[in-house]
Amino acid sequence: MATMGERRSARRDRTRKRHRITFLGVVGELSITAGVLIFLFLFWQLWFNDLVVRAEQNTAAEELSQSFIDAAQQDPTAAPSDDPVDPTAPPIGTTAGDAQEFGVLTIPRFGDDYNAKIAGGITRTRTLNPIGIGHYMTTQAPGEVGNFAVAGHRTTYGKPLNEIANLRVGDAIVVQTAEGWYTYRFRTLEYVTPTASDVLNPVPQADEVEATDRLITLTSCSPMYSAAERIIAYGVFESFTPITDPAPASLELPEGDG
Repeated sequence: MATMGERRSARRDRTRKRHRITFLGVVGELSITAGVLIFLFLFWQLWFNDLVVRAEQNTAAEELSQSFIDAAQQDPTAAPSDDPVDPTAPPIGTTAGDAQEFGVLTIPRFGDDYNAKIAGGITRTRTLNPIGIGHYMTTQAPGEVGNFAVAGHRTTYGKPLNEIANLRVGDAIVVQTAEGWYTYRFRTLEYVTPTASDVLNPVPQADEVEATDRLITLTSCSPMYSAAERIIAYGVFESFTPITDPAPASLELPEGDG
């Protein structure tokens, strides 16, 4: 038969065990709660919020596109060529200063609901995050001989260049400004280091070479959720459609896509 002291010792042991189990249980519950909150935050930040922002960016770009058309209907004079040697050359598209919107990027391969505004500069806080696509202002303008180079996020903030790696040779890359639509065709994709600024040259990756072609260069981060490299997509100018004309067929989805 247990003595009084033994019974007291047994009660103390049971009490300590209950306290130990309760403490571990609280820690476990807090860990589970923290995990759920982190998951919900990531779900919001990396998926749902991007869907909302992408939809807002698309709507804003469509409105800007329509404003160009509406302005042309009020003043239907087509923009003349800026090339005195070749009057058939496209007019040089309007660009703008830092964080000032001047164009719309449409890439049918990215879906029938894809449009993104283009603004001057590539700062995250002023252009890339709130607007979408930023123009490297040291590069050429749409339709100009040389290299019209732009940047955009591949993840977060509407991720306007999320599908850049899915481009196929010949895909249309269309830039609309107040002058009209400049259609480029995707040519090639490559990966470079973040310091490879020569991709922005008038002739990409060639120094002090006079440009003869009209090019577009899209730049974004790679791999996903990292800035270790840059993914670069090049396109070659194909045609210009004045803003006073119907929108070009190049804005339609690629054949076989729905």
